[in-house]
Amino acid sequence: MSSRFKDRKVVVTSALPYANGELHLGHIVSTYLPADIFTRYCRLKGYDAVHICATDDYGTPILIRSEQEGKTPEEYVEYWNKKDLEDFTDLGIIFDYFYKTSSQENIDLTQYVFRRLSENGHIDRRMVLQPYCENDRKFLPDRYVIGVCPHCGATDQYSDGCEKCGRTLQPGEIKSPRCAICGRTPVQKQSEHFFFKLSSFSQRLKTWLTENKNLQNEVKNYVLRWIQDGLKDWDITRDIPWGVPIPLPEAEGKVFYGWFDNHLCYISSTLTYFKKKRIDGKAFWNSAEIYHYIGKDIVYHHYLFLPAMRMGADEEYKLPDFIPARGHLMLQGSKFSKSRGWYVSLRDFLNNFPADYLRYYLATITPYSQSDVNFDWNDFHARINNELVANIGNFIHRTLNFLSSRHHGEVPAPEEYDDTDRAFEDQILTIREKVEKHLESNDLDRALKKIIDFSAACNRYFQQREPWKGGKGSRTCLYLSVNAVKTIAILLDPYLSFSIEELWRQLNQKEPRTWNSASQIDIEPGHKVSRPKILFRKLEEAEIQKQKDNLVKSESRDQASKEKLLARHPFKKGAKLTEVPFEEFTRLDFRIGRVVEAERLEGSNKLLKLQIDIGGERRQSIAGVAEQYTPEELKNRLVAVIVNLKQRKVFGEVSEVMLLAALDKDKMSLLNPDKEVSEGSKVS
Repeated sequence: MSSRFKDRKVVVTSALPYANGELHLGHIVSTYLPADIFTRYCRLKGYDAVHICATDDYGTPILIRSEQEGKTPEEYVEYWNKKDLEDFTDLGIIFDYFYKTSSQENIDLTQYVFRRLSENGHIDRRMVLQPYCENDRKFLPDRYVIGVCPHCGATDQYSDGCEKCGRTLQPGEIKSPRCAICGRTPVQKQSEHFFFKLSSFSQRLKTWLTENKNLQNEVKNYVLRWIQDGLKDWDITRDIPWGVPIPLPEAEGKVFYGWFDNHLCYISSTLTYFKKKRIDGKAFWNSAEIYHYIGKDIVYHHYLFLPAMRMGADEEYKLPDFIPARGHLMLQGSKFSKSRGWYVSLRDFLNNFPADYLRYYLATITPYSQSDVNFDWNDFHARINNELVANIGNFIHRTLNFLSSRHHGEVPAPEEYDDTDRAFEDQILTIREKVEKHLESNDLDRALKKIIDFSAACNRYFQQREPWKGGKGSRTCLYLSVNAVKTIAILLDPYLSFSIEELWRQLNQKEPRTWNSASQIDIEPGHKVSRPKILFRKLEEAEIQKQKDNLVKSESRDQASKEKLLARHPFKKGAKLTEVPFEEFTRLDFRIGRVVEAERLEGSNKLLKLQIDIGGERRQSIAGVAEQYTPEELKNRLVAVIVNLKQRKVFGEVSEVMLLAALDKDKMSLLNPDKEVSEGSKVS
């Protein structure tokens, strides 16, 4: 394995996807695609580069979802780990190692780092008041307390951080807290927690941020303002059963907050990978350039928590050299949000379009900045057809097709160059350095723009030379053009992983691609190319329109939005309301139904299984009303329901409709008409 080691070592990590649902395009844009493009470039350059990732397996949302699906947390996260890796692979995003935070290696490293921090005096114990839901009878971790951000006033924010202003929140900071499960106001109960003394690292973090010239200035200045405002110590304890256990007898039943262990998984996964290769992973890590690719929503964690923890553990593992952060993805001008159904899943996209189309489009529109970018179906349509098909694909195909049809696939010997030929040759010889400059600085969109412009210049040269006329210079044109195609293939390799493999076969190239050979004219006269196949197909208007229609019509994609809307805390006088688009509301189908059967759900104290007549048709509802109503009280009762929600499983039972109820503190009252009406009557 020693032959793998080159002068430059690079460790690339991608932020960990949460093992709690399918990937969508918003996940890809800031993190995984840029990291993959850069890693592929590094390999072409001959750098000893590895790309590491894992699923983030711990936390209450996963615990709850696994219970709802009748699985253990381990079974649940294992499914999503495999599913995510499959989706990434089908997009051409390749990891040298894809692991999980629940691995024994990561548990061991997390507990080891905690002990080091504790020995060095960076851990405190404090009694804290924890939100506790008396209705659900459990402590509420961050993601199950929702309220108002104390910094910017944004509503419906999780208690550990505000998505709008990006600030991380300490326990108890959120205003107007409510339980995300039942919507009620939690009480406060005491619990002993462990704190990481982040505040004591202010000066060291400031020095590191200031001296590290590789970090984005816009992000660095943002974080320096947080330090100036004063860092707060960080509660790293959670009162839940699913997580990395705190390695102390007196802390039984407590686990680490997910952000304590998940970024350590970058290191543990890298060490595991190299251990399997019988290489000293720690030595590799500490001698490599470290790149952590992230989205802008987790800047606080990666620019403060991550380096402070490594500092506090005596920098046994080196701090990152680069933390490339990019903005969020908008969809048709609105925020890309899985929770409210406004998204395109990665799998849906791959089922309808080539993976390279997504790679190309996202790479062209995403700058190396925190600016949000917009996925627009019309723009996607235009860029694929006008740039990838009519520009790049056109030059490649016409060159190879002309060689195949007029020269039996054989590259002709060039004639004496004139000024036009020499100028074109110079473009071939110099384009690599121009692209490389931007790739090294992580300006991936600018690098791709240089390739697009170069391809356009190739088309102009081909058109100007008119080799189809067979006149003077036509053989030179084909000789230089096929070498230009080879150059384009190498330069595009990091971006279009699938198409370039096919193009390399059409060029009949036996040697593996290397970056530096992009600036060499080394396809010699007499070399035979294969009969070309079209690399990029044109997109039709109808298939794009179908995707736009799906955003509006697909019930499956706005299911989460509807359920969240209905589960919100009851309105209070003077409370600031969240506006909901009228079109979203009108998609809900409200009906009156009659409960014809009711029984308790075995194994649950809160759920009833109801059969509801909605007008000649029975639907089943699994409703959390057992503490307010007995089955006998509900039989033959009229109730208001929503009938067009996507089915879901609760405790292994299918729930087809949702009951509507009024909530007032600890009281619940099912909604029903004040007069007798027919089953199935529409509510408007």
